[in-house]
Amino acid sequence: MDEQLNFSGILMRALFALVLVMLTFNPSGHSYVHMLMKDFPQVTPVEVVCGIVLLIAWIVFLGATLKSIGLFGMILGFALFAALIWMIVSWGWVTLSDTHVLTWIGLVILALILAVGMSWSHLYRRWTGQATVDEVDEKR
Repeated sequence: MDEQLNFSGILMRALFALVLVMLTFNPSGHSYVHMLMKDFPQVTPVEVVCGIVLLIAWIVFLGATLKSIGLFGMILGFALFAALIWMIVSWGWVTLSDTHVLTWIGLVILALILAVGMSWSHLYRRWTGQATVDEVDEKR
């Protein structure tokens, strides 16, 4: 079955990545990190279950991203976004002293890189016509 990726598919991946990142940490004070830090070192069963669910989601997203764009691709993505932030700061839209806004921007950037990683194989196939496959251990 040849699954075609459309704009809504990319948008859904970006939304899921953004939800994952924001549930894990965000500067609003409503995140897993904040929930865990509230009564640390005491941890409740709910916190453990939420942590395991988040860990599974991070492993899926990071695993797919590393498989599709690799570590070098992730570094290039972060470099591109760092240059974009530098450009935005140089234009005066954001100041380096506004750490709250820079944190939000950084979290969105992380989510976008994860979304690109989740979509990359589909995009690569569409742009080049070449399919990518995972290594499969074939029995002979």
